[in-house]
Amino acid sequence: MAVDGRLRAVVALAQAMAAAQTSRESWRAAALGACGALAGSFAALSVWERERGRLRVLVNAGERAPDEEEFPESEAYPVNRFPEITEFLHERWAGGGEPEAWVETATGPATSGHGYCHQRVAALRRRGRGCCVVAPIVLHGRAWGELYVARPEASPVFDRDDADFATVLASVVAAGIAQTERLEEVRRLAFTDPLTGLANRRAVDTRLDEALERHRADGSVVSLVVCDVNGLKQVNDTQGHAVGDRLLERFGSVLSLCGAMLPGALVARLGGDEFCLVAVGPSADEVVDVADDLCVRAKGLELGQGVACGVASTGDPIGEVHSARRLFRLADAAQYRAKAARSPKPVVAGRDGTVMRLADSPPRSAQDRRRFRDARPEESEEEPWSEP
Repeated sequence: MAVDGRLRAVVALAQAMAAAQTSRESWRAAALGACGALAGSFAALSVWERERGRLRVLVNAGERAPDEEEFPESEAYPVNRFPEITEFLHERWAGGGEPEAWVETATGPATSGHGYCHQRVAALRRRGRGCCVVAPIVLHGRAWGELYVARPEASPVFDRDDADFATVLASVVAAGIAQTERLEEVRRLAFTDPLTGLANRRAVDTRLDEALERHRADGSVVSLVVCDVNGLKQVNDTQGHAVGDRLLERFGSVLSLCGAMLPGALVARLGGDEFCLVAVGPSADEVVDVADDLCVRAKGLELGQGVACGVASTGDPIGEVHSARRLFRLADAAQYRAKAARSPKPVVAGRDGTVMRLADSPPRSAQDRRRFRDARPEESEEEPWSEP
């Protein structure tokens, strides 16, 4: 490939990785971009997991063999089978040099040499490939993994210029991976409550919108549990906000533990003393059982006075749920009902006649909310309120 063509390939690779929204998209863009730039037929991106002593394949792109998945769940190789990433690469650095790519062929030596691995040679032969170029990926000054590009048996063998170009491509890939990591960290912070480490309201809104789309498509049950930690103000007033924060953290841990009983559930802090759990798939009864367990565990916490818990699920007779707002109104009304009744168990929309009326009654004033939340059960019948 001419110099201009290689420059365009580098720019295209950088742009493709910059446009990626997720790590998987970034990995795939890296592998496909490098494969095309080097006129290869197959490319893979692998990460060196130091703590496990292995190279784990993140993506296989291009013409895959029958045993190669695009995003393999468990394709990994002990690094002692590929010593160049831990020995050859570090040896180069120790000598003051830079990491460089190397070429291996299906006709290579049967034993490992400096930068030559007989396991790769065997893999080339097994999969009908004639040669490969392997480029170390260095991120934040450390070996991160490798970029691997192969050609079929009938194609020209990679030469030294190809290896040098692969080294350049690996540096572009490293920059793209670093950018993706930064973006994912920003997203993580944007969707995470800083005190508890749980999801935040933004994450809940996103999950509920997706969940209700699935509900409309295939009828999957969507359930929302809304919780209000009782006694937080008293803890803050008598023991200080640091202790109050500890109560919120402790309850967040309990909520996370209970949420783990429902596959794929999202647990979140909505703000202040309010938390929630979103479940997609489990039946309404399963969610209510978990909410009941949550109430019991919260009551056993050293701080606070338990939790008021409301549940709304499309698995119960609550009518059509066209939006996340409607499900929130129902769960909120159930939670406020639980708070007013000082219920030790969750109140469930569709199983408590008052909840539906509360959810469908517009608020008359800001004072109505406080009066309802503080009312005795019999008083709450006369003071309906719903979350706007």
